[in-house]
Amino acid sequence: MKNNCIVNGEPWYDVEGNRIHAQFPHMIYENGKYYLYGSNKEFSNGKNGIWHYGIVMYESEDMYNWKKVGFILPPNEEDENSVLNPKNLMDAPNIIYNDKTGKYVCWMINLAKRTAYTFTSGSLFGPYEIACENFLLCGLEMGDFDLAKAENGKAYIYFNRPHFEIICAELTDDYTNVKGNYTTLLQHPESVPFNRESPAYMCYQNKHYLITSGTTTFFPNPSEVCVSDDMCTGFVDLGNPHVDDPSDTSFHSQIRSIFKVPGKKDLYIALADRWLPDYMDLPYEEYKEWHIVFHGPNATEEDQKRIAEESKGLIFAEVFDVSLAQYVVLPIVFKDGKPTIEWRERWTLEEFE
Repeated sequence: MKNNCIVNGEPWYDVEGNRIHAQFPHMIYENGKYYLYGSNKEFSNGKNGIWHYGIVMYESEDMYNWKKVGFILPPNEEDENSVLNPKNLMDAPNIIYNDKTGKYVCWMINLAKRTAYTFTSGSLFGPYEIACENFLLCGLEMGDFDLAKAENGKAYIYFNRPHFEIICAELTDDYTNVKGNYTTLLQHPESVPFNRESPAYMCYQNKHYLITSGTTTFFPNPSEVCVSDDMCTGFVDLGNPHVDDPSDTSFHSQIRSIFKVPGKKDLYIALADRWLPDYMDLPYEEYKEWHIVFHGPNATEEDQKRIAEESKGLIFAEVFDVSLAQYVVLPIVFKDGKPTIEWRERWTLEEFE
């Protein structure tokens, strides 16, 4: 059945009737088509040791009906040492195009080592080859990240230094590494879950915005949006963009990227993962407190054992069945100079100019 809108709060299916698996979602527009890509989590049930099953891409002419293109970085099941072996903790693909080299550059995280890998290809669809592997960013460990390109062609990476701060670093001219210079953007005096992660960048009317989340593993938490006149410094907190959200959980999701829709006047879309649709009744205050106690600077083994038992192991990422993850894709509307995100169960691009 053909879709005529974007739907939130339920699984997505492609035109063949198969469930869409593209976690850490990003979108690219080329040659009149939208391309959605992300980590394939269809086998990541938290029990079999499979963290991902390759990086997959879908295409659409309307953003409502998606056809599976296939793997742009296929899983390597034969070689246990391959970075793309399903049991290795590679994740969060993010592609940026380099106009000078004519190459697409895909960045990924090795979550076990908190290091970066980059891959390049002459085509959006691959094949991609490793350019730089297993490297620290400016000597720092990395977590969730986003890539951004300035009008002058310079490119930057915004990344979470777990669990301290958000960093901005300039990419090398070929976009496959960092130059070494960086600035600290967002620091919170508290530790988990108040530190920021998962930065998502956008530029609107010459102002630069970052939307970030807190640190509560796969559980959702309140987002924060900040703004600056400069890509690399001076960001000021504007508060939570998710208005009228009684759950205080960013509508039970975590924003991964922001996509500006071509041909529309100032229409930006926040693409988010809803990792745990089966745990939406669990209050934010409860699992926030689990993380405060478990990860606190004065936590004891007794505290950690108690929280592990109280939460039935839910503060550990490896127990979650993220093959059930869904998507929350919502428009960003500017009100009084602040990006706001309201809940829409169903909506269309045609509602916007």
